[in-house]
Amino acid sequence: AMLRLRLLTWDVKDTLLRLRQPVGENYSAEARAHGVQVQPEALSQAFHQAYKAQQKRFPNYGLRQGLSSRQWWVDVVKQTFRLSGVHEDGVLTRLAENLYQDFCSAHTWEVLPGANEILSQCCKRGFRMGVISNFDKRLEKILSQCNLRHHFEFVLTSEDAGFAKPDRRIFEKALRLCGVLPEQAAHVGDDYLRDYRAAREAGMHSFLLSAAGQRGELEVPKEHVLPSLSHLLALIEK
Repeated sequence: AMLRLRLLTWDVKDTLLRLRQPVGENYSAEARAHGVQVQPEALSQAFHQAYKAQQKRFPNYGLRQGLSSRQWWVDVVKQTFRLSGVHEDGVLTRLAENLYQDFCSAHTWEVLPGANEILSQCCKRGFRMGVISNFDKRLEKILSQCNLRHHFEFVLTSEDAGFAKPDRRIFEKALRLCGVLPEQAAHVGDDYLRDYRAAREAGMHSFLLSAAGQRGELEVPKEHVLPSLSHLLALIEK
């Protein structure tokens, strides 16, 4: 039977948008503009290390510990460069501020193939739409710059919600925003735990955007897997 859905919620990073180039390339280019030479590979590695440590120490942008998401990211950028051998405070501050701004812009992000089309089709079919993302408050601006914001009734980030996926409370908050029951909603995302399983644990339907062969050991029924976004409507309307 066709799912009786009223609301579709969407993850953003690697579902609708992706970085135009790897983080290390962005950071390396910014460093060069300040006369500092650091290899992209070294920066990529250092970034993952710094990001992981920061997330562990200050989950969800350190909201509970009184940090702002801006301060959280500035610290990650500075630590990334320190791990790569750059230690001069003045340079670190300028790099961090510039990169924080850069990651707000459409120069840094690109819309994934087929994303705009499927969002338009879903709107035409009369689905209400929203975003549920473990992102900070820059997301509104990024979606506007990439010309996707108009598809959505709301953009709920983990910074706004105070909870990050896979916490079911961020999904429950989205449902309350729309006054929709969980079984009338489906979530689309690329992460098994944070998107697919978390939405199901909140009582919603969900679909996993998955490159071929990525499913592997994960027990996801075939009819819940999207090889690409363009497969969505066929699965919903089946």
